[in-house]
Amino acid sequence: MVHTLVNKSTQLQSDSEEPSDSEQASFSTPEFSSPERSKPKIGSSLYDEEGAKIVKDLMAKAEKNGVVITLPVDFTIADKFDENAATKEASVKSGIPAGWLGLDCGPESVKKFVEAVGRAKQIVWNGPVGVFEWDKFAKGTKAVMDKVVEVTGKGCITIIGGGDTATCCAKWDTEDKVSHVSTGGGASLELLEGKVLPGVDALSSI
Repeated sequence: MVHTLVNKSTQLQSDSEEPSDSEQASFSTPEFSSPERSKPKIGSSLYDEEGAKIVKDLMAKAEKNGVVITLPVDFTIADKFDENAATKEASVKSGIPAGWLGLDCGPESVKKFVEAVGRAKQIVWNGPVGVFEWDKFAKGTKAVMDKVVEVTGKGCITIIGGGDTATCCAKWDTEDKVSHVSTGGGASLELLEGKVLPGVDALSSI
């Protein structure tokens, strides 16, 4: 979602139709994470200071490997963390005013994310793009979910990385409409990172 890079990030790694086999197109929704941008206003949105330290290296690595990272350009913001909060739109350019916080991506960002999903041949999705539990802030996540279901039907391999994203599937009854739903959450990311998970290690030694 809009809040933070590490705690609430969404990444769909895919083989684009255009790049070569060694190139990838990548979809991500971290908070204002381009190292080249001046520091924008984020209002009361959560900020992961420790996680933000790795952004510059991640962006450099992506560029080196020909990976395109799609970042949000606008947001649905609220005056408080509440289902019935007052809302309005904000952009990266305008920033988020003091006292307001980002709770969903905006319509332009949704278009960019859906386009990225549409190009994908393989997707690993870990993390919703907004506070999907509340309908007012679920539009971004629902749009991405609908597109993921659509491309799954066309042969794309789609893996839901557990945690809140698995809950999204349950909410919108899409658990049987994607290739695989993991309940691992953070463990799924650790497995992709190359770490040996205790449970997997124990089963592998049987």
